[in-house]
Amino acid sequence: MSVKKAIIPVAGVGSRLRPHTHTQPKPMMPVAGKPILGHIIDSLIDSGITQQVFILGYLGEKIREYVEAEYTHKIEMEFVIQEPRKGLAHAIGLCKKEIQKSDEILIILGDTIFGDEIAQILASPHPNILGVQEVENPRKFGIVVTDENRKVIKAIEKPEIPVSNLAMVGIYKIKQIKILLQCINEMMIEESEKGKQFYLTDAIMKMIEKGVTFNAFTVDNWYDCGNRESLLETNRILLERHKIHPEYQFENTVILPPVYIASGCNIRNSIIGPYVAVAENSDINNSIVRDSIIGAYAQLEDIVLHKSVLGNDTTFKGKSHSVNVGDSTEIDLNE
Repeated sequence: MSVKKAIIPVAGVGSRLRPHTHTQPKPMMPVAGKPILGHIIDSLIDSGITQQVFILGYLGEKIREYVEAEYTHKIEMEFVIQEPRKGLAHAIGLCKKEIQKSDEILIILGDTIFGDEIAQILASPHPNILGVQEVENPRKFGIVVTDENRKVIKAIEKPEIPVSNLAMVGIYKIKQIKILLQCINEMMIEESEKGKQFYLTDAIMKMIEKGVTFNAFTVDNWYDCGNRESLLETNRILLERHKIHPEYQFENTVILPPVYIASGCNIRNSIIGPYVAVAENSDINNSIVRDSIIGAYAQLEDIVLHKSVLGNDTTFKGKSHSVNVGDSTEIDLNE
């Protein structure tokens, strides 16, 4: 029986989502009713991959607590600590013991949600696949150049002068695991300077130079959750995709779907939606909220919010239109 493992790197700081990531790791940011990481794990389970390796770093104990609490009886989990954090190739290299006996690995970044492409990539007859999508600014990504048959002939990390706009979007299927680990090891030996970042893009290029064939797979449903704007966009898409239109009943309140409201919430005299996700035990009174993500135990009163992300334990009173507030914050605009 083929042994397939998923490698999920979740060690990053998530600086583009501050202030939220001061108190929680980016993969734990809520989207459409569950953490980003929860969407990824569920998609892997649905695709038949229950052996999953998590590469932890910044606030890693919170990720481990979540995975163990929610998935102990659903997946076979392993945890690897990346410290110091020296890039994605370095992270994968730390998993040598966990993956060297696998027949195939699927690497999927911990801040990116995909649609049904995971199952399609796993089912593809090509042994090594890079998930790609055309982007407007390829300088921000690892990019690939392909031939007419979608065979990858070159992989370049964040090129100053892009020769392609085909970006790698954070999902990789690799069968030649031994060669991957060998290439990463060679990179570590060649570049031993302090602070050096080791990119998976460079390891893939080394594999290509050794004769390994990679094919590009176009990913249509790619939801990057790297900043507030993309987080809200992903929230909108997933609320629609998962048909989250339950019947909510709150005192003198209008619900405009799609909306997700967790258990224990107290909402009155308000208009909620569309495209709103409210975490558990939040209290909302006399407010209008649309196109927003509200953290657990938040308290909102006398406000108008849109395109906003509020962290856990946030108290917000007054009037506003667009905010980006981290955990345990209190704001009173009436004073």
